[in-house]
Amino acid sequence: MRFLDKFLFTDLIKGLLTTFRQQDPREIVTEQYPSQRPRIAERYRGAPRLNVDPESGETLCIGCNLCALACPENLIVVSTERNPETKKKELTTFTYDTSRCMFCGLCEDACPVDALELTQDFELASFSRDGAIWDRQMLEEGPKPANYEY
Repeated sequence: MRFLDKFLFTDLIKGLLTTFRQQDPREIVTEQYPSQRPRIAERYRGAPRLNVDPESGETLCIGCNLCALACPENLIVVSTERNPETKKKELTTFTYDTSRCMFCGLCEDACPVDALELTQDFELASFSRDGAIWDRQMLEEGPKPANYEY
């Protein structure tokens, strides 16, 4: 009997029957992606953004480097210079490598002034690896998703 079960693939047939019973065509939903944007979960963490003060237009980042220290992947690089007149640190460069990012949100939690946040933008595809390393300007502007018209 065991030989006959192996020869006729009864376990495979039982598994396929279970699968086909669960595939009701009335319950299949096709998402019309480019023309209709999907709903994103409220707590989804996507593309990073450096927030800008709406009044002055300056970035909120104070250059404390806490986000880079909190990042487990070491993908954030923050460079600052001290202004001799005001004696304050000024942000010179801020780079973020999205190709290595786990989108864990630790950098966002470590920021004391809420300058860095992970948005709900999910379209991060690029044609080269150079497009995955975002500089300060790109982080302040955010990604620009393509608008598809038919």
